[in-house]
Amino acid sequence: MDVAILIYEGFTALDVTGPFEVLSRLPDARVRFVSATPGMVAADQPGFGLVAEPLESMERPGVVVVSGGSTTTRFLDDEAVLSWLRRTHETSVWTTSVCTGSLLLGAAGLLQGRAATTFWYELDSLRCFGAEPVSRRVVEDGKIITAAGVSSGIDMALVVCDRLQGPAYAQAVQLGIEYDPQPPHDAGSVDKAPAEVVRFMRDNLERAYGPSWARRNYHTS
Repeated sequence: MDVAILIYEGFTALDVTGPFEVLSRLPDARVRFVSATPGMVAADQPGFGLVAEPLESMERPGVVVVSGGSTTTRFLDDEAVLSWLRRTHETSVWTTSVCTGSLLLGAAGLLQGRAATTFWYELDSLRCFGAEPVSRRVVEDGKIITAAGVSSGIDMALVVCDRLQGPAYAQAVQLGIEYDPQPPHDAGSVDKAPAEVVRFMRDNLERAYGPSWARRNYHTS
């Protein structure tokens, strides 16, 4: 099973390392990081990067994983990336994304008429690509599986394991990585976090990241 994880300058580390940790445990898995700019690719936080192979090195992967990051919207008109996504989706078993990676799937025309999710700050932007935004951690529609923000890539990858190898295997992988989240606070979504925390994060994202893609391009409220 060939697994291609798409990265680009400014990807988020856990978006790719979480799915890698899970999907590398598939039987006979060959997991590779690929990029339109192969070589060392820097993440969006200083001090972390990954070596990527050229996109052409993985033209028919069984599983495609599209990472998110703080720079995703810069690549929404990158035809090298978008055409590769269209080609690989034609033959993939599963096409997936983490966080804002779903915006790239949308820009490639793969989410038209589909339910999908993404990082909560960009959720409404999915409508710009003809998708139906769903505020869930993992959304499966046909052979496309989208995950919400950052850490939900682990959940998405476990769903892929379940679909490919069955629930017992997925449970074994989950136990193998001891994925049993018990955070000190139940504040991991906008539905659960206190209102003042949501406002704080929105303000910080507005300053550091700017308005959501939909707001920047369509002047939505």
